[in-house]
Amino acid sequence: MADAYGRFQDGAHILPLRVYWEDTDAAGIVYYANYLRYTERARSDMLRAAGVGQSALRDEDGIVFAVRNCEVEYLKPARLDDEIEVHTSLTGIGGATVSADQTVKRGGDDLVRTSVRLACVNKDGRPQRLPPNVRHILQTLPNSTGD
Repeated sequence: MADAYGRFQDGAHILPLRVYWEDTDAAGIVYYANYLRYTERARSDMLRAAGVGQSALRDEDGIVFAVRNCEVEYLKPARLDDEIEVHTSLTGIGGATVSADQTVKRGGDDLVRTSVRLACVNKDGRPQRLPPNVRHILQTLPNSTGD
């Protein structure tokens, strides 16, 4: 089922996006740092589609997700007006961490691959265990791996 937050398909969450002028350099090629914005947006919308609101996590549980580590491999450029997709698969769920692999695609081509590890932290930036309800939701997502 597709909606404003993307869809779950073939073991991944897929968020369709379009490349706009604001995303590109003067040559119409996506600026490298914008891929991190795309993947952040995809992770947020994956959680939202699964029923995990990050505002509620912050306001009610006092926790947020912070990027602890991110590896990026740039393979091919996206260009102005391209229709792209960000595919997100959870690869690990720890006590206070969540890991994911994300691929930005255009058609059948992989453009950028990322591997990210998120830490669940409180307002002081200290590690905090994932709330049981959030852990359960994450473990039921396609291609999720829990401990």
